[in-house]
Amino acid sequence: MNLWRAGLTRVPEQVWEHRESRVLILADNALTSLPPRIGRMRRLRTLDLGHNALTSLPEEIGELTGLDGCLYLHDNRLTALPRSLGRLRSLTYLNVGDNPLGTLPEEVGCMAGLVELRAQRCGLRELPASLGRLTALRELWLRGNALASLPATVRGLRELRELELRENALTRVPEALRGLSRLRRLDLRANRLRTVPDWLERELPALEKLDLRWNGAAVEPKLLEGLERRGCVVLG
Repeated sequence: MNLWRAGLTRVPEQVWEHRESRVLILADNALTSLPPRIGRMRRLRTLDLGHNALTSLPEEIGELTGLDGCLYLHDNRLTALPRSLGRLRSLTYLNVGDNPLGTLPEEVGCMAGLVELRAQRCGLRELPASLGRLTALRELWLRGNALASLPATVRGLRELRELELRENALTRVPEALRGLSRLRRLDLRANRLRTVPDWLERELPALEKLDLRWNGAAVEPKLLEGLERRGCVVLG
C-alpha cells in the first residue's frame, strides 16, 4: 500500500483493512503518532515511515517479526527507539537517521539480520556494546554524531565493508577497527584526528578508500606509500 505524500496527519482506517499487505509506505506525510494497531500487520516485509513528525513509536512495532526488508524511520522527531525493535531479527535495513535520539537501545544488537544500519545525525555520544553482535552487518553510517570512541565489540563486525564516521569527535582512529578484514571504505572526515596509526595497512587488508580530510592528521610517508602501493586511495 502506497500512501506517500498523501497529506496525512493520521494513519487512515483503510490501512487496517489491508492486514495482508507486504509493503506499507507512509513516508512524507505529517504523522505525529503511530497507533499500536500497526502490530497486527504481521505480513509486512517493508515499512516506510520516513519524513514525518513522529515523536515516539509503539512497542507493538516489535510484533512485525515478518519484516525482512527495510524499516525507514529517518527524518522524524523520535527521542527514543522502543526496545521491542530487537525482535525484528530478520530485518536487513534500518534507517533511524535525523532523529534526536541521543542513544541507541542495547536491543539493536539482537537484530541479527541487519546488513545496513543508518544512524546519521542522531546526537549519539556512544554506541551500545551489543552492536558487535551484528555479524551480518556490511554498512554502518554514523555521520554527524558526537562519537569520541567506538566500543571494543565493534571487532565483531567481521562482514563490515563500509564505515562512515564523518563529522564526529574522534581524536584517534578507533582501535576497535583492528582486524576488520573485509572493510573497504573508511570515512573519517571532519573529526579531530592528529595522527594515523601504522596498523591500518596490515590490519585492514581490504581497505580501498581512506578519507582523512578536514582533520589535519599527519600520515607517515611509509604508511601512505604502503597503502597506495596496494591500491588504497588515501584522501587527506
